[in-house]
Amino acid sequence: MSYESQPSSIWLKHPLGVFTANDLDATNGIVVQGQKIIELVPANAQPLVPIDKVIDCTEYVITPGLINTHHHFYQTLTRCVPSALNKPLFPWLKTLYQIWKHLDESMLHSASQLAALELMLSGASTIADHHYVFPKGLEHAIDVQANALASLGCRATLTRGSMSLGEKSGGLPPETVIQQEQVILDDSVRVIKQYHKAQEGAMLQLALAPCSPFSVSTQLMQDTARLADQYNVRLHTHLAETQDENNFCLQQFGQRPLDYLESCGWLSDKTWLAHGIHFTPQEINRLGKAKVGIAHCPTSNMLLASGICPTAELQDAGCHIGLAVDGSASNDGSNMIQEVRQSLLQQRLRYPAKTITPERVLGYATAGSAAVLGREDIGSIAVGKQADVALFGMDELRFSGAGDPVAAIVQCGAHRVAKLMIAGKWVIEDAQHAEVRQHELMDLHQSLAKKLQGIGA
Repeated sequence: MSYESQPSSIWLKHPLGVFTANDLDATNGIVVQGQKIIELVPANAQPLVPIDKVIDCTEYVITPGLINTHHHFYQTLTRCVPSALNKPLFPWLKTLYQIWKHLDESMLHSASQLAALELMLSGASTIADHHYVFPKGLEHAIDVQANALASLGCRATLTRGSMSLGEKSGGLPPETVIQQEQVILDDSVRVIKQYHKAQEGAMLQLALAPCSPFSVSTQLMQDTARLADQYNVRLHTHLAETQDENNFCLQQFGQRPLDYLESCGWLSDKTWLAHGIHFTPQEINRLGKAKVGIAHCPTSNMLLASGICPTAELQDAGCHIGLAVDGSASNDGSNMIQEVRQSLLQQRLRYPAKTITPERVLGYATAGSAAVLGREDIGSIAVGKQADVALFGMDELRFSGAGDPVAAIVQCGAHRVAKLMIAGKWVIEDAQHAEVRQHELMDLHQSLAKKLQGIGA
């Protein structure tokens, strides 16, 4: 191919600061062509390739696009519900299930768009969602979500969640939100075949995600693991979030959660777990040996008083650590760059300041999250990676006087991205999405939230 027929090259020049997630030198910026990064420009250097367009980045800190590894989009409809406030996980869930059982397609569509846009405006280029509530009329929830995200231009990993163990069988959810296991397995195959893309640069991938040990049967856990292996997709579930969960597993299965997980065929490098708080040192070693991924959810863990994830021990043992905002009913927000700051602050309650640095927690949100999702093409700034980059502005009062710009976007509390590029395209500019009318989306979402909470009252 001749140079004239190639896509334009763009030099993101002279950034105020760069976090590459790999210690490579991009002090003088990066060059993007098409969907990929084609050059990193070190300090005091010029690009080696011909440049078609230059963007002055002297007021921006550049990072890889942030990657959210665990969410529940539908929960944006039930933020700060009065009846669920100030409760630990199990009572909190039981309260909200009585509302969530009334979810419909229009609600999920709006919630998925709003949650995704909220994440993107905070610097997220790739988002993962764990949808496991399938009341009557919402059997095609994954299709609804895929359609909702199509206009936003973000990458996504949608997980086909499931619940089959209702209250009558000793589970936590009501019978109205669970499904028959064969229905779950058949639909899992259908959505994988229809939506999962395995190639480099994929915009949409699928994973299989039984909700938790207290909401599905052992048989479904085992069958889902076999299905994931057959179709070469990843596995996801909640695990070791609370001591209540540990006690439930001991009473129900006679095993701690990790032993139960292993007995179901889940202990592998294709699995990532949400929360991962209450593990023993021996269990941490087993998780590390198996290269299991962990979606670290600091805000949710604090809000529900669940505990503090032992990220450093898990990472030292061999686990990949990613970052996640978790559901917006247990976080009440979907802001990735703020979640980075929350991780820094929460983890310093457990570890020394020199262990938990701004660079380390930014690494959780970028390269670590990419590894958790099994993506080698995103998560860092390097030649050949997808051109997913976030530009954070420093023109706010909170940043005045900051000496280290990379540390500042974490410690001074950045909350919104100025520009976001995904696959070489600007999807956010001047803190606005190129296609979505934010206020119209918010008005619709707010009305649907009021409707849902009114029905469930």
